[in-house]
Amino acid sequence: MELLSDQGHASIVPYPDVKLVAFVREFEGPAEPERLVFQTRPKMAGLWVSLKFRDGTVLEGIIPNNLMLLEGSGFTVIPPDSFGNQQRVWAPPGSLRSVEVLGVVGSPLKKRKAKPSAKEQIGLFDE
Repeated sequence: MELLSDQGHASIVPYPDVKLVAFVREFEGPAEPERLVFQTRPKMAGLWVSLKFRDGTVLEGIIPNNLMLLEGSGFTVIPPDSFGNQQRVWAPPGSLRSVEVLGVVGSPLKKRKAKPSAKEQIGLFDE
């Protein structure tokens, strides 16, 4: 994997040595995400997944619920802390021990039921 630093220096990292690649807002921000797991059920539509890395760490995130968008070279995940420095995280399959789907959020299969129409008020003095 070829990386370009913010100073413009290119470096090559062997692919098996890559744990994950983080796409960040600021280079000076924290290196690790603030939260690795969701505190409650996520609101963003997609597949809620748990990535278990070879070193034992766990990262939860959201991936698109579209098989055409899944990459064969790895998983692009939106981490749980939406206000943190990390916007997206890419993990190659070689760095993962397992990927588990925890839930489907915003599934198109479940349509919200329409509210029943309001019943008209009965007339007390109508004849």
